[in-house]
Amino acid sequence: MHVKLKFLIFFVRRFVAGTELKDTLPIIKKLKEKNIKVTLDHLGEDVNDLKKADNAAKTYLSILGCIKENKLDANISIKLSQIGLSISKNLALKNAERILSKAKELNLIVEIDMEGSKYTKDTINIFLNLLKRYNNSVLAIQAYLFRSEKDILNIIKNKGKIRLVKGSYKENDKISFSEKEDVNKKYIKLMKLCLQKGKFIKIATHDENIINLAKSYIKKMKIKKNRYEFEMLYGIHRSLQEELASQGYNVRVYLPYGKEWFSYFYRRIRERKENLLFIIKHLFKK
Repeated sequence: MHVKLKFLIFFVRRFVAGTELKDTLPIIKKLKEKNIKVTLDHLGEDVNDLKKADNAAKTYLSILGCIKENKLDANISIKLSQIGLSISKNLALKNAERILSKAKELNLIVEIDMEGSKYTKDTINIFLNLLKRYNNSVLAIQAYLFRSEKDILNIIKNKGKIRLVKGSYKENDKISFSEKEDVNKKYIKLMKLCLQKGKFIKIATHDENIINLAKSYIKKMKIKKNRYEFEMLYGIHRSLQEELASQGYNVRVYLPYGKEWFSYFYRRIRERKENLLFIIKHLFKK
């Protein structure tokens, strides 16, 4: 474990802002100088204790306050399993509503992360429930799940906003695409669908081919700038982030921080080897 810990710490310095919210502030300000916005992710998931779920919700409320107080160009991303979904759907809904209500009051956006497939149905149902009262939310949809096209059409019908990702959890091949080429094809199809018919899409990918295709499609279809943005992980493809921002595109960096960094990285790397290969591939890129 000692070797693995040192191995992970090496990566964390590149891809995680730090353990405390204050660690993110200089990073957010530097990114703002480059016209890049931020989504803050307070690490943690699969909470099975009522007090911990409540504390997680309170932490997000304090993050929102910090964003407003410091006039940061940022929003937040939450995981429903971190605020109670592992305990009950009603608890997660109640805590999510607390967060969205505060965010709406402060004119801020909340992204709701998509987690493993055991949470997919409940996450979507909670999002659609919240959408009836709060238009300041965005839901992540994983392109590699077979069900995602149907889910996206339902969200579009309800005028919801979407953050489209490929998907990083290990899933059964009965419910998801496993081949990279198939995932890419599905992502492109869903991206075009969101750009054509959706209210707003976060194109969350580091795939340069897909990004270039998106740029061409946006130009061809004359899609307005306020209907999309590109989003990438902190520490990944930094030069591409800056290039897109310099070209006038809306760019956002997903910035994780927190004391749960070890379990976050270790679980992802252990769960799916593609996650480790992805990190290694981008470790030495600018």
